[in-house]
Amino acid sequence: MAVASPGPQRSLVLHRGKRQVVVVEEGRELRRFPVAVGMPGWETPLGRFQVIEMAPNPTWKHPVSGKLYPPGPSNPLGSRWIGFHRDCAGRSGFNGQQHLEVKGCVTAGFHGTPQRESIGQAVSHGCVRMYDENVRDLFDLVRMGTVVTVLP
Repeated sequence: MAVASPGPQRSLVLHRGKRQVVVVEEGRELRRFPVAVGMPGWETPLGRFQVIEMAPNPTWKHPVSGKLYPPGPSNPLGSRWIGFHRDCAGRSGFNGQQHLEVKGCVTAGFHGTPQRESIGQAVSHGCVRMYDENVRDLFDLVRMGTVVTVLP
């Protein structure tokens, strides 16, 4: 009896300092994308994680105001969401404009952005922003459980 192969082993390596994410397949670079990462005080978490959420055309809920942003061109998450880290300790800090206090769980992940000029910067609240066309490509390259390694 033939056993189905699980397919090629893929992982993601995010280089915060280089502002790049690399898709690695069986030890070789498959794709590379520019990104934006978390600002000082709201850094994208370092470590080894796994993809825990995937959503096409996500709705975003503002973590402080609770306002819902439906799918569409003004949604801060763009057209795809790939979550990889959940933190339920809450967050508090200055975001460059105001002091924010977030209670409950927050998830860091890769997502598109309508703020194209932010790519290459450290400007988010911990998430990894991508050009929307790139996050659509990345979404098709990963699956639940894909390993995500975040380096300084």
